[in-house]
Formats: sequence, C-alpha cells, structure tokens
Amino acid sequence: MRDDNWGWQARIGMFIVSSEAVPEAEWWAMCPPHVSVHAARIAAKAPWARWNGDRTAVTLAPDLQRGAEHFAAMRLSAVVIGHSSSSILGGPGWDEAVVEAISGIVRPETVVTTNGLDGRAAMRAAGVRRPFIVLPPWFDGATAEKAMAYYRGLGVEPVGPLSHDPGRGWRDVPHGEMYPQGLGFEQQVEPLYTQIRAACPPEADGVFIAGTGFRCVAILDALERDLQRPVLSANQVSLWHCLRLAGVRAEVSGYGSLFGV
Repeated sequence: MRDDNWGWQARIGMFIVSSEAVPEAEWWAMCPPHVSVHAARIAAKAPWARWNGDRTAVTLAPDLQRGAEHFAAMRLSAVVIGHSSSSILGGPGWDEAVVEAISGIVRPETVVTTNGLDGRAAMRAAGVRRPFIVLPPWFDGATAEKAMAYYRGLGVEPVGPLSHDPGRGWRDVPHGEMYPQGLGFEQQVEPLYTQIRAACPPEADGVFIAGTGFRCVAILDALERDLQRPVLSANQVSLWHCLRLAGVRAEVSGYGSLFGV
C-alpha cells in the first residue's frame, strides 16, 4: 500500500489567486501527514468580496461564490481566504463579514477563516506585539500604508514596513506589472533572507511577512535562529490556524516555532 495523501485527519479548502503557484507549494511543503489541501482559484480583483452601501454585509465575487458552493460538497474541516490583499484592502470588519457570508454556504461543521484573522491569531499565540512587517515588492505605496493601518487594527504596533527589493531587473517595473511579468515565478528567497536579517530593528519582537504569493517559508527557521524572534508568514499562519481550528496538533518542524505553540 502506498500513501495516497487522504486527509482523514483534516481536509482544508483554500481560496487562492488564480495565477499563483506559491500558496499551494508552500502549504504542501509544510503540511503534516493525513491532512489534505484543496484549492479554489479566484481571478477577481481584491478584495474578493465587496461591501454593500452601509457596510453591514459583503457580496462575494462570482468565482468566490462558486468556489464556496463547490467546497460545500467536500466535507472540509476548514476553509480559508488565502489572500492577504483582500483582508488588507477590505478594511475593518471585512474578515468577519466574509467569514459570515461563506459560512452560510459551506457545511455547518466547516470552520471559515481568512488570512487576516490567521495572522492575528498567530501573533497573539506567539506573543508578538511589535511585528516587523515585510511586504512583497508588488505592493505599492498606497497598499503598504493600508497594510500598516490594517495590522494596527489587529491590536499590534507594527514596525516598518520593509518592501522587498527583488533586484535590478525589476526595479523599473511598475508594482502592478511585476506579477503579470513573471516575478511570482522568479522569486529568490536568499536575497529576501539577507534583507530581512539586515533591516529588522531591535525594537521589533517578531517578523511578519505578508502576502500569500510571497515565497518565503524556506527561510523562516534560519531567520528565527539569527534574529532570536518569532518569524511568521502569510501561508504559515493560515496553515497553522486551520490545523488548530480543525483540532489537529500534528508535529510540523522546519517552518518556524509557531507550529509548536
């Protein structure tokens, strides 16, 4: 008999950007045995659900609605909106509103979360109060400002941010064109490691790397050893939180101390 990766302990559904490969790759790298990951790809612009006029509820983008309906038949333990930008651009209350909307579609026993809620839960569990925020190079200045405001709204005092420099070949490319021109598939983790290690200020009590399309989980352990502080990333916190919500305490090693919390 061979392992068929059947998720008998937990099956997790994740909504991810239609053109990204990083979230699934990083989740599969970190995922413990007997837990399976199932992706629905979303092509809508961020945020993936739009507020109504008085901001009392959100309307899901059509492909998010369709993906949730498909997930409803899959007996999933948890479902996550794996998109930092949607949480950031959605603003205060968006995470809770989209959780409510999707919870009304999937099975009652399926727990719904978002990347923003996952980050908040992870920072609280790891005791991080002053995270050094690291942002992907495709976040422009306006998005960076909204990101810092969003993380302040989670009850922490963010430091930074550091916007990763992807190198000379990309410095003249507009932020919004970086991913369409292929940066998502040409990311290198070694320069990111060097930049974070050099820039992390002493007053930060942890590091938070935002962006589920931002390749980084390979360097989390190395950064923690060098900086002697918790290092969290978007995909790491979502997998960790989904496992906890599903009641799974399986051992995950090599991807940061968070999984031991």
